[in-house]
Amino acid sequence: MSAARLPLSRFRVLDLTAHRAGPTCARQLADWGADVIKIEPPAALDDEPGGGLIGRRHGSDFQNLHRNKRSLTLNLKDPKGKAIFFKLVEGADVVLENYRSDVKTRLGVDYESCRKVNPRIVYGSIAGFGQSGPYATRPGVDQIAQGMGGLMSITGLPGQGPVRVGIPIADLTSGHFLAQGVLIALLDREHTGEGQWVHTSLLEAQIAMLDFQGSRWLIDHEVPGQAGNDHPTSTPTGVFPTSDGTVNIAAAGDRLYRRLCEALGRPDLVTHPDFSDTGKRSRNRAALNATIAEVTRGMSSKDLVDLLTKAGVPCGPIYSIDQTFNDPQVQHLGIARKVEHGRLGTLGVVGQPINMSAAPQPETLRMPTPELGEHSDAVLAELGYDAEAIADLRKTNVI
Repeated sequence: MSAARLPLSRFRVLDLTAHRAGPTCARQLADWGADVIKIEPPAALDDEPGGGLIGRRHGSDFQNLHRNKRSLTLNLKDPKGKAIFFKLVEGADVVLENYRSDVKTRLGVDYESCRKVNPRIVYGSIAGFGQSGPYATRPGVDQIAQGMGGLMSITGLPGQGPVRVGIPIADLTSGHFLAQGVLIALLDREHTGEGQWVHTSLLEAQIAMLDFQGSRWLIDHEVPGQAGNDHPTSTPTGVFPTSDGTVNIAAAGDRLYRRLCEALGRPDLVTHPDFSDTGKRSRNRAALNATIAEVTRGMSSKDLVDLLTKAGVPCGPIYSIDQTFNDPQVQHLGIARKVEHGRLGTLGVVGQPINMSAAPQPETLRMPTPELGEHSDAVLAELGYDAEAIADLRKTNVI
């Protein structure tokens, strides 16, 4: 599918973001066709070449994160650079930034400044802790949000102490939430004719992701703890040993529990006085899990998964990342995508999990992550700058 046919191709996005949370939002919009212009410091002014926290520009992380964008180098501290930025704002639909809450105002590229130039602009922001309040100007990164957002207190084995999740979940979810907010604001603009400021934070996103664990405190006044590989509230749901590894089994509720017991040849466990209802199974979780493990330990992972799948019990192997991408269902879904990079050749990247019947994902992503300033000349030409003017801007490190 050509870029013109993608759902968001009518929107232009100015991406001032760095690190991961903001670029994740920009990637969501770029993948679905928005003209995302990634605005970066000129090489001579970049004190974190290659992206700092996310590594070298040609590294796998950077390449996965910034595909489908164009790169414009621009010195926003130079009056000429700021003038170029506001020329872009005049014709843009969205500005994205993830500075600390006070930095954008200091730079003069905050929402009010952009709105004066273009009242229809949707301005999206991510900060560590929010745009106001006692922590507003504090720097924040994913792991700090995982800790303050409660996630590390419920992750890991009971008594293990706090454990971080294996992905930057606060960064990723705040990026996804902001992308959702930007799309909501663009839809609202169709009625109001005006844009608005949309913002979230790593802390808010992390707390939102607590979901039922958060409601256990807010409604039940119960402080959840670590449950390890067991589901915090549903039993039996967890990791069980096999003769050659481990398998996840989820058999909460009377119907699934009955199917599990019958499939394992232990129908007596259905009426066992310690396990006969959900409350008893929860209270006696350790004993029940040990009893189930006595059976599963004598089976191979494949045989156990085949047996329980046939019985209608949710289950599955526990993969390493390479095994995940080699799974036939994962390959059928096609979430591993390819992009052609001029220097690096064919690269595999993680695709979108959203499927749309009228806007299918292309087999190959349309653009690789750009080189620094790769599209500066083209973007400036679109604004009316001629070759001589562009050369002068480059000579003075404006671009």
